[in-house]
Amino acid sequence: MKKNYSLTIGWLYSDLMSTYGDRGNIIVLQKRCEWRDIEIKIQKISIETKPEIISSCDLLFMGGAQDTQQEIVEKDLKGKKGKLLQKAIENEIPGLYICGAYQFLGNYYKDADGKKIEGLGIFDLYTINPGVNTKRLIGNTLIKVDNQEPISYLVGFENHGGRTYLGKNIKPLGKVIKGFGNNGEDGMEGAVYKNSIGSYFHGPILPKNPYLADWLIQTALEKKYQKDCELKPLDDALETKAHDFIAKRLGVEL
Repeated sequence: MKKNYSLTIGWLYSDLMSTYGDRGNIIVLQKRCEWRDIEIKIQKISIETKPEIISSCDLLFMGGAQDTQQEIVEKDLKGKKGKLLQKAIENEIPGLYICGAYQFLGNYYKDADGKKIEGLGIFDLYTINPGVNTKRLIGNTLIKVDNQEPISYLVGFENHGGRTYLGKNIKPLGKVIKGFGNNGEDGMEGAVYKNSIGSYFHGPILPKNPYLADWLIQTALEKKYQKDCELKPLDDALETKAHDFIAKRLGVEL
């Protein structure tokens, strides 16, 4: 890899939206860049950060959180940060948005009391929390990703009460082989819009799916430098074992 390549990763609300170990995704992106001599900067973006910082980022990430933190973030995203985030996504800046972040990008979220909370409307989807008497969707999950070679199977851990339903203007990330996915009904997990991915996969998702991390890195480089960028291969034997172990536990031989 050419040594003068550099990337800035915008970590949205690292202090509020990182309840479920999703900071591991940032670590993976950082290390896989460093191992290839790609200069990397992690730009933390939160309540006190100037909104314009979002426009300087080459790759974006936002994790999940509990209700209290999500309410704080929701108010902040209603301002200029939300508009700049939408602009970045529409301009095909690659990004990964997990659980609560995934829900934020949709049209609305209806909570357990029936209150409708407007989302950013970037992703054509909506989420409904059916209430405390409905079981959460929890457990290890395996999905098949179509037309995304070499990404064919992704493994992860889901833990969410909300049920997300996709509209006609967005595609699912993949088809559920084992687990619940977006809503436990239609057999789909996550969403893909332009170069942005939304998913319920905690775990976090990237350590056990390094090819997804590399897709984000490569897409960010090609978007920034406006040319094809081939990533130097890395030894992913350990990551592949972790990936295949979860698949085998779920009864699937890859």
